[in-house]
Amino acid sequence: MTLNQADAAPMMPVIDCHIHLFDVNRPQGVPWPAKTDAIYKTALPDRYRKIATPFGIVGAIEVEASPWLEDNQWVLDVAAKDKIIVGTVGDLEPDKADFRKQLDRFHKNPLFRGIRYGNLWDRDFTANISKPETIAGLKAIADADLVMDSANPDPKLIRDLVRLTDKIPTLRVVVDHLARLEKPKDPAALKAYVADLHELGKRPQVFCKVSGVVRRVNGKVPEDPAFYTAAIDELWDVFGEDRLVYGSDWPNSDLWAEYPVEFKVVKAYFDAKGHLAAEKYFWRNSVKAYKWVKRDGSQPG
Repeated sequence: MTLNQADAAPMMPVIDCHIHLFDVNRPQGVPWPAKTDAIYKTALPDRYRKIATPFGIVGAIEVEASPWLEDNQWVLDVAAKDKIIVGTVGDLEPDKADFRKQLDRFHKNPLFRGIRYGNLWDRDFTANISKPETIAGLKAIADADLVMDSANPDPKLIRDLVRLTDKIPTLRVVVDHLARLEKPKDPAALKAYVADLHELGKRPQVFCKVSGVVRRVNGKVPEDPAFYTAAIDELWDVFGEDRLVYGSDWPNSDLWAEYPVEFKVVKAYFDAKGHLAAEKYFWRNSVKAYKWVKRDGSQPG
């Protein structure tokens, strides 16, 4: 199917709350993606601009793609050179002894908006949030008015986020890629997951990133937005129009579909909800979730 960009572009500015940056040509290489991956190609702001700006994107938040400490600085240095990057979510481990020192170091840069923590880099999120040092570290994130992005959700992570926000009610959390979560097939497990998700949805400091929506079915990616309506409906019903934010997951999203297809799906859904709801999703809610930095006159807020 050929997608007309004019049909896909919204009549409002857009903040993309989930992109990844990496340079495969660095001497030290990159920890992700692997050389064998289809997306193993340098992803920097200039490449992203060419792809995204035809769809109204005026700003983006980079989400960590590396567990290497100094890559937090690398991203900040890259972001300094291009005003389309309005924030970055870094990678720091809150249970480590030097966490506060590293947080203070990177938080001096206003583009550093928080950390990503969850199912990634072989870390045991369930075990880690049972540690008092982890809770103290994440409390420091909350006290600094920063955000915690979760990573790669499954039912266990959703349950753990309920536990975590019980312990730190002031911590802003953004849950990513929920539309792609594999739900339990066991009825009891499914009931527990739904209950946990709805409990999380009651908490005003928890946001949901409508990202990772497009998926493959029987070897093909459905491009009709109607195919994805039920999955997004669930997120709308749980989190409401004031706590959903847009994220493309570029360039990881290319594993499923190119940017125009991904964007068309969410645009069709939120256009149907009306202009105000679409505006909240495409940029207003991101201000509350990330408190990102306006760097250019084209950026709203």
